Amino acid sequence: MPSQWKIRIKNMENFIVSARKYRPSTFDTVVGQLTITSTLKNAIKNKHLAQAFLFCGPRGVGKTTCARILAKTINCPDKTSNIEACDKCDSCVSFNTGSSLNVFELDAASNNSVDDIRNLVEQVRFAPQLGTHKIYIIDEVHMLSQAAFNAFLKTLEEPPAHAIFILATTEKHKIIPTILSRCQIFDFSRIQIDDIVKHLQSIAQKENINAESDALHIIAQKADGALRDSLSMFDQIVTYTGDAITYKAVIENLNILDYDYYFKVTDAILGKDIPSSLVLFNEILDNGFDGHNFINGLSAHFRNLLVCKDEVTIKLLEVGNNIKEKYKSQAGLCQQEFLLDALNVANTYDQQFKLSKNQRLTVELALMNLCSVTTGSSLAAEKKNDLIKIIAPLSPQNGFETLQAAPQTLNNKDVVLDSNKNVESQQNGKETIQAANQTSFQTIEHGKSNFVPDSKPSKITVNKPISIKEHLASINKPEKKNQIGNNGENAQEETNSQPFNYEEFLNVWNDYADIVREQTKQNLYTTLTSRKPNIEDDYIITLLVDNDFQIDELKAEQFELLSFLKNKLKNYKLTFTASVIEVEREKKIFTSRDKYKRMSEINPHIIKLKHTLDLELDY
Repeated sequence: MPSQWKIRIKNMENFIVSARKYRPSTFDTVVGQLTITSTLKNAIKNKHLAQAFLFCGPRGVGKTTCARILAKTINCPDKTSNIEACDKCDSCVSFNTGSSLNVFELDAASNNSVDDIRNLVEQVRFAPQLGTHKIYIIDEVHMLSQAAFNAFLKTLEEPPAHAIFILATTEKHKIIPTILSRCQIFDFSRIQIDDIVKHLQSIAQKENINAESDALHIIAQKADGALRDSLSMFDQIVTYTGDAITYKAVIENLNILDYDYYFKVTDAILGKDIPSSLVLFNEILDNGFDGHNFINGLSAHFRNLLVCKDEVTIKLLEVGNNIKEKYKSQAGLCQQEFLLDALNVANTYDQQFKLSKNQRLTVELALMNLCSVTTGSSLAAEKKNDLIKIIAPLSPQNGFETLQAAPQTLNNKDVVLDSNKNVESQQNGKETIQAANQTSFQTIEHGKSNFVPDSKPSKITVNKPISIKEHLASINKPEKKNQIGNNGENAQEETNSQPFNYEEFLNVWNDYADIVREQTKQNLYTTLTSRKPNIEDDYIITLLVDNDFQIDELKAEQFELLSFLKNKLKNYKLTFTASVIEVEREKKIFTSRDKYKRMSEINPHIIKLKHTLDLELDY
């Protein structure tokens, strides 16, 4: 056998997985559980040790490791100043070699019967030969049977002074409450990505492995807070690449979709390039990736872009430095409104994916909708800019205060200014305007400002307040020209409304009802179709309904319904009202006199009986 083969076989025989080779042996080397390790060290230092501990949390976060370190440190007679085991005394040496007689480990997953617990209870009675305590570590304790829990309960409640029980579990909810109440409970949290990356970097340095930061971040994200899982993937990548861990090698070996695909797809969406986005998705499918994973990853990509929009939230982006710079660059090209709309679209299609029979088409529809989001957002921004016009501050004159347009939102109590009516200023030439402290003075008519500054700032005109729903309804109408005469009054607006007959109206009404049915609004569909609507003079639509609940439904749908009817019928004078039908109910007989009268009509002998027995009616 060649000598180089012998060396390789020897190295294979000596290989130890990183999860065992670099398993923490002291409290200070435990990763990501500083609060718990500090508490345990203080308990040992102050001699406030409980007789039963429960370590619970997800897999691979250090529960069993901390249990072993605690057991080892408790019996060490020569603890360091930092409350760590010395690793030199007989107790520490026997523990490290696995021959300690004071520490017992039981795997409850395979030893979950009553007999196993009874054997454990029998051993508890004997005092330790070396050291001060006997420690019993029961892993996966939730796997014990109900009978085993009951057999263990009494011993756990009143154990000998030298016995300490450390229970570990990943499913705390499966442990009976009587056990939980007798333990000090420590909840282990998932390990942060940065902590996992630092730990992997230290191992890579010890093993002389060149590891890219982005590659380690991918491993840490894939591990989902479990350090043991990250170490297993680390070993897997090292086996695949040798002495170098690259970003490309990690995504190929762990079957992770490259970030570059998400950046390219987002560029196509921003450019409204539907063909490019579909071609990229086809390439992703050809590489063996699932459409559901892609849509989930795209949602996460939009979320990462959103957190990059603000320096306060950028710390929530847990990726490598190179990829973080790419996110910052692309986030600068995206508006916040677009990202919010894109997240909603991606989330909607994510929920529909499993219910769809043609899942590829579902993702493609999502991409096509995302490509149209930017257009919708820009139109919404334009309407918003046309809707809200803030008056420039008035210059102070004769002691008048400057009117500041501060707030940014409208409500139903907004004050609207007009040049037709005047409000006299108060005494001493000063105007007090309380609304200026709460809302800006704005003029809104069909989405455009209609304010004409007066030469005298003391003359401020006030019209009847307009609700925000009326403003939204007005922006859907065609733009109308406003003419101001010499007397300052507005000329009548030009109208483009077209007449229609009842049959045309009823067809459009039924079309809208069909749309409502497709949206699975069955109750509203029934309300719209149970009775035919009427058209009164001045284009007033009236509909009779059965109850107030249907009235509330129609109120919520009124804006969309009217917009649809106006656009289809080309008539912008339409209004809508609904009322509940008043039903006359038959009067019920409740009094004794009413009952007697009714019974007498049915059987006249009742009258004779009344007189014969000299009976009186009970009122």
